Amino acid sequence: MPKTVDHAQRRAAIADGLVRVAAREGLHAVTMRAVAAEAGVSLRLVQYYFHSKAQLMHSALLHLEERSHQRWAERMRARDGSTRELVAELLAEALPTDEASRAFHLVWTSFAALAMTDAELSAQPFVEGPQRLEEQLTGLLTRARENGELLASADPAIESARLLALGHGLGTAVLVGQRTADSARTVLTYHLNALFG
Repeated sequence: MPKTVDHAQRRAAIADGLVRVAAREGLHAVTMRAVAAEAGVSLRLVQYYFHSKAQLMHSALLHLEERSHQRWAERMRARDGSTRELVAELLAEALPTDEASRAFHLVWTSFAALAMTDAELSAQPFVEGPQRLEEQLTGLLTRARENGELLASADPAIESARLLALGHGLGTAVLVGQRTADSARTVLTYHLNALFG
C-alpha cells in the first residue's frame, strides 16, 4: 500500500528549513537549494511545492504567523484572559525574546526590507499578516472600550496601529541589541497603563 503524503506537513517542514537558514545566515543566504538541504528534502520537492523563491518566502511568513498565533493562544491559556492581558501578551509575543520569536522578527523584517527593492517579493501579499494582526488588536481594544476598561477617548483603530508600530520598533531594538527584552516590556507596559487607565 502506498504511503500517504501529508502535503501540509511537508510544506511546513520546508518553511521551517527556510526560517532556520534565514535566522542563522540571513535572508540573502536563502536559496531553494539551501532550504532543501536544511529541510532534508530534494530540491525538486521544494520546487514542486513552491514555484519561486518569492512564493517560498511568502509561505514561510504565513507559517511563522500561524506559529506566532499558536504561541500567543498558548500563553493566554495560562492567564485569566482580561482584555488588557490579551493585549499585553499579543504585544509581548512580537518581541524577540526566544529562538522562535527572534526568528519570526528577523525573517519578517528582512523580508519587508528586501521586498522594497525586489519586484517579485513585493508582489507577494505579505502585508496581509500585519493587517490581520492590527484588525485583531483593534477588535480587542474596541471590546475593552465598550467594557469601560479603555479610556473613553481612545480610538481603537489608531491605538492598535500605534501599539503595533511601537512593538515592531521595540522588537527591532531588541534584535539589534539596543534594548533588552525587559526594557522593551517596560515601555510597552507604560503605554498600556496609560491606555487602560
